[in-house]
Amino acid sequence: MALISKKKIIYPISSGLRKYLNKYDRESDFPIHYSDLIRYNGSIPLYDFKGNDTLWETVLFNEYDREEIHYSVKKIYALLKAEGDLSVMKHLYVDRIDLCVYGNTQPFRVRIVNRINDNFDYFYVKNADASRVYGLELEHLLSPNRISYLVHQNTLIEEHIAGIPGEQFMRQQINDPLLNPIRLAKEFVKFNERCFVRLLGDMHSSNFVVDVTPDFEETHYRIRAIDFDQQSYEGKKSIYLPQYFKQNNALIQMGITHITPESMVQYQREERALIATRLKSSHREIEDLLRSMEHDTISTKENIALLKKELAYHYKNEKFLSCRNMGAILRESLEQVIKR
Repeated sequence: MALISKKKIIYPISSGLRKYLNKYDRESDFPIHYSDLIRYNGSIPLYDFKGNDTLWETVLFNEYDREEIHYSVKKIYALLKAEGDLSVMKHLYVDRIDLCVYGNTQPFRVRIVNRINDNFDYFYVKNADASRVYGLELEHLLSPNRISYLVHQNTLIEEHIAGIPGEQFMRQQINDPLLNPIRLAKEFVKFNERCFVRLLGDMHSSNFVVDVTPDFEETHYRIRAIDFDQQSYEGKKSIYLPQYFKQNNALIQMGITHITPESMVQYQREERALIATRLKSSHREIEDLLRSMEHDTISTKENIALLKKELAYHYKNEKFLSCRNMGAILRESLEQVIKR
């Protein structure tokens, strides 16, 4: 089973990555930052509709600060969702701002409500760790999903990724008689392959959601990563394979039961072919991002040495051994997709 033994190091955004973010309109001058929200006066525990502690806390600000903070976060929402069109703000109000007290990075989650129809949405305010930014951009370019996020100085704004949390899905819905186990197992194989190819680690059940889409004949499933802190950081190959996390055992056992080895190879090849197509269609962005990563520090020397050794053995390719950083290792990993 995959095991992460040490807390990940937080890496600042380098000048090269900042240049990339400016070039592709990910940098935006928004009015409030993580450091502003952390100066709250108090907090109260947040419970779900069943009365269970969510391990989030709703933070409280004094009256003067609250008015200014709420206006600023609504402006950020307009930047994130409406390209800065402030006219959308007149119908919106901030219902609450929550703090995740159990996570390493302690993100804030903002709940925005439309006053007209009570429809609501979320977005997150986080410290701008370089690993997380690289992970978000690679998800945007190489997965079937598009990601909206913005960066300014040391603050990262992320959209909410909708779906059933993986842990909850496996606890409450994995035995649903209407569930299609073959389609879900197939999606887990493809998700496993996507994570491994682009070196996104730590994809246990708390770090992904299951997006369920009913169709006229069948139900479709898509597994989406929601945590990108472990992009190209760890040294163990198994960390980049969701199939090795014990928290994912329900999905793993489903695959063992319903998918043959021949089918699994077919799904892996299908996903690699799709990634190869995305690499070609976003060649300029990928090349600029890889160049930034190759001149950046986003992992330790020990992790780099271990990962390139394990991938060289896995792919039977000694080119990995000459890689000097995680950016070069990721480039070589993506090359394997194109070659095959």
